[in-house]
Amino acid sequence: MQAKLVVVGSLNMDLVVNVAHLPRTGETILGGKFASIPGGKGANQAVAAARMGAKVSMIGRVGQDGFGKELRAGAARDGIDTQYITVTGQEASGIALITVDQNGQNTIVVASGANYTLSPADLHAAQAAFVDADVLVTQLESPLETVSEALSMAAGHGLQVVLNPAPAQPLSAELLARVDYLIPNEGEAMQVAGADTLENAIDKLLGMGVRNLIITLGERGVLMVTAEGRKHIPANPVQAIDTVAAGDAFVGAFATGLAEGLGAEAAVRLGNAAAAISVTRRGAQPSLPMRKEVNVLL
Repeated sequence: MQAKLVVVGSLNMDLVVNVAHLPRTGETILGGKFASIPGGKGANQAVAAARMGAKVSMIGRVGQDGFGKELRAGAARDGIDTQYITVTGQEASGIALITVDQNGQNTIVVASGANYTLSPADLHAAQAAFVDADVLVTQLESPLETVSEALSMAAGHGLQVVLNPAPAQPLSAELLARVDYLIPNEGEAMQVAGADTLENAIDKLLGMGVRNLIITLGERGVLMVTAEGRKHIPANPVQAIDTVAAGDAFVGAFATGLAEGLGAEAAVRLGNAAAAISVTRRGAQPSLPMRKEVNVLL
């Protein structure tokens, strides 16, 4: 069956510079190639899911500017239902300033702009998107009250919930208990839990009501912690040139697999393959693979 997803989250224009090494505090370096590329965790995950074959509706906000027009048009080109991406004159569209070094590692600074005007009222205006979905995907580049309302609406409509807690911040047990699959990376898991080691973070998160913890470990793969126990799923070995949006590729593909009825482990393997392909390409959305490419790798 075709996966049906609603994605609540951010749309940013990524302003990317390639550099020999990531700058240290106080250091000015000369960069190489510059590009402006559609991004934002929400939009990236929506595009990743759409390219995996999902029917995707996105709820978000952009500014009344050139970047906003480009972001909405780009999502529409990937077949995403953009009717719930609203335009606001209050703020500029979100941007992300990104540096990428020769090993594919990156630093990212986000100016949220219009993304932080997304409100619970916007979600209620998009009620039909929840009615028609199987899975909600969201992140933390929107106001926390809006994310919380999205979780409540998902519960009301019987949707599974995938939360990518990035950028990381402490979250309440009440919120975490409404999440079916929490997908942080190693650092985000520790930040959300307020723990100094990954083991402590896992214990704390499970104690706070997290039912299924999917921790992405980069080139080391994924650690699944579920009611069945722990399982490490290795990454697909590739030569990385740019890790921007690798986590988003994973989340979008994983959520698509869930909505198709795959088990968690099969969905993780789907996500791993999508992420592996994405790191062999530059840019956020340009790196996200099509389903046929992922099937070949698998």
